[in-house]
Amino acid sequence: MALCSSDGALALPSELIVQIFSFLSDRDKLRASAVCSRWRECLFYPALWTELKLRVGGGTNGGGSGSEQTPRLEFLMRKFGSFVRELQLEFAPLDGCLSPLQHGVEAVESDPQFAKDAMVIYLDQVLCVLGSLRNNRNLQKLSLYGDTCILQDDSILDSSYLSQVDQGGKKMKEIQQLFEEILSNSRQLKWLSSAFMLGVVAPCSLASLSNSSTSSLEHLSLIDSQLPSLISTIELERLTNLRSLSLDFCDFTSDMCRLLAGGDRAPLHRLSLLLNGAALDVKPLDGTTTEDDWKALVRRSTNLRVYIMAMDVCSQDLLRVLKPSMPLERIHLDSYSTLVTDGVLELISQQYHKTLSHFILMRDDAGFPDLSVNRNEDPLVLLAWRCVHLAVLIIHGYTVWSHNLVAISRLRGSNLKVLEVSEESIDFDPDQSVYVEGDPVHNLVKEVSLGLGRVWHPSIDNSVVLNEPTQHFHREMQSFSAGM
Repeated sequence: MALCSSDGALALPSELIVQIFSFLSDRDKLRASAVCSRWRECLFYPALWTELKLRVGGGTNGGGSGSEQTPRLEFLMRKFGSFVRELQLEFAPLDGCLSPLQHGVEAVESDPQFAKDAMVIYLDQVLCVLGSLRNNRNLQKLSLYGDTCILQDDSILDSSYLSQVDQGGKKMKEIQQLFEEILSNSRQLKWLSSAFMLGVVAPCSLASLSNSSTSSLEHLSLIDSQLPSLISTIELERLTNLRSLSLDFCDFTSDMCRLLAGGDRAPLHRLSLLLNGAALDVKPLDGTTTEDDWKALVRRSTNLRVYIMAMDVCSQDLLRVLKPSMPLERIHLDSYSTLVTDGVLELISQQYHKTLSHFILMRDDAGFPDLSVNRNEDPLVLLAWRCVHLAVLIIHGYTVWSHNLVAISRLRGSNLKVLEVSEESIDFDPDQSVYVEGDPVHNLVKEVSLGLGRVWHPSIDNSVVLNEPTQHFHREMQSFSAGM
């Protein structure tokens, strides 16, 4: 930055200063703007800030509490909200309602006031963001994600809490109105995503989308486990150029699938579906896509690929929804109380051997069930053998025998780009110690590393394999859809 510290930097024309800024990272832009007032003025030139990626909230990650971040958010949105083309924003109110203690962190359940405070901050921050975007006609991408679903699942945010935080629902109504204004004022929206944003999207919100944006929209994701379907077949019919869709599995009906299979619209390339077992009593699987529906959709959309996350879904329901003609590329089975059976893995490896590339198997429980019991062949080894395009395999909460892990590494080799298995999930056959000398863990690391063609180690930090499922779904959906 020698140029910035010289006297000549002060006399540079604004056009050149902006050009210099264009080569700098966001942090370096901010540092360079300290040269003088002219450089600070050039910092906010619209062409330099076509895209913003922000995560708001969280006192546990060194970024300050949610309330401390509000002025910064207000400043950024005031400067960029009216012209930014792409905005990706994650709200983390849960982090903001954790209270540091002498020996750790106190959960929100132990002091409901933290949850209330976090929700007040969340509502104010959402109002700030949407209020700044309401007149932005250049907006092309809007992606919002909120961690509030964790609080909702724990019944921290029930109607009594919300009535205390937002009396009469005034802020909620204003938020929904602002969101609909953004949709109606948009002219070239290509990407619209709102995941678990409490109070932002209503079932009628999509009807506000301007006619010009209905033609330009290519990706749509509206998910909120607390609400009925946010995407109706009638509204979807307007989106003729849609190429990527993300929604609750139970909302992906036969009618919707048949509509997407129509010849008068663009073929669908990416479909992300979230199946929540806890919600099946309220939103049953009746009326969802049949095998014939999938066949019709695939005939129209030959390049279609599907990503599914199933949270706490029993094996009986999984066997019901995994249709043979579904072009499944990625599947994430995540559970707390339910148990995925070997039959489900057998079905997946047989039906999707030509398309499956990502397989994640998670169980957050003290027990580590063995899926290879009473079987001649381990179902995970069979999956690695059959699924020739398998590139990502992540396992936690199920027993993985060391010799099977070696077999998986040899079967897929260097094509298996990600192999994450938690250390506590790995078990060793006591009979092997008779034939293999030395430390079994060391031998396992050596053999798997040889099989993969790179250095490999079991995952000691469970945060690598265990994270908030809905956040994982949102981020995986983003990368999955961006690759269409």
